[in-house]
Amino acid sequence: MAVFVALGAFLMTLAGGWTAQRVTDRRHLVLGLAGGLMLGVVGLDLLPEALRAAGTEIHGVPAALLLFVAGFLLAHMVERLLAARQAGHGADESGHPAAPPGHPGQAPRDGRAPEVGLTAAAAMVGHSAMDGVAIGAAFQVGHGMGTAVALAVIAHDFADGFNTYTITSLYGNARRKALAMLFADAAAPVLGAASTAFFTLPEQLLGGYLGLFGGALLYLAAAEILPEAHHEHPAQSTLLCTVAGVAFIWLVVGLAG
Repeated sequence: MAVFVALGAFLMTLAGGWTAQRVTDRRHLVLGLAGGLMLGVVGLDLLPEALRAAGTEIHGVPAALLLFVAGFLLAHMVERLLAARQAGHGADESGHPAAPPGHPGQAPRDGRAPEVGLTAAAAMVGHSAMDGVAIGAAFQVGHGMGTAVALAVIAHDFADGFNTYTITSLYGNARRKALAMLFADAAAPVLGAASTAFFTLPEQLLGGYLGLFGGALLYLAAAEILPEAHHEHPAQSTLLCTVAGVAFIWLVVGLAG
């Protein structure tokens, strides 16, 4: 039953990715919406669940919050290290050969390391797998609990697919790689739900993972996605898309509750 329900998450993830690639002529709006969805998922879904599940405190601070900050710093360090490595090999941060100073006709690039996009997308795939595990574990408790969790996962997997494709593409990866990560993200909940037939994930471990992932996701939204969205198009419509993304996640969380 859990695997069958997880197929709904598979389809919603693909729908989110399809939407992201169909609106490339409104890239600033796509990025604004993606940033809002990511912010909403972190603040209204991941972090509250992490705090509830992790439970324990370390030196007076909830373990989930410590891992949240660690995830933010880890994402920042990974991006900086990858960018420095590429620059040291005679390339700009997007992997293009660096032009000599003053080279005529060479415009500066707003480069990003493609590996960061792939790493972030891989984290999204991991999160989606954990969504599937959550569905399977909830159905072990009872059909009512399983249905409620499944509806919440299916609803926000549209945002997961949208964000996975957008993040991978934003960092300069080829379309085929973005599609590959999208399909991996779509398949992950099904595999995660199937895996619960073989093991049970401790709740505290799940809470710690959600905190760590939430911190990394917040970094990408606040330091990369939203600044990029407003860089060339500082329009009110972009801001409205960001607010709409947060509001959508709020609506989903409220309905699921």
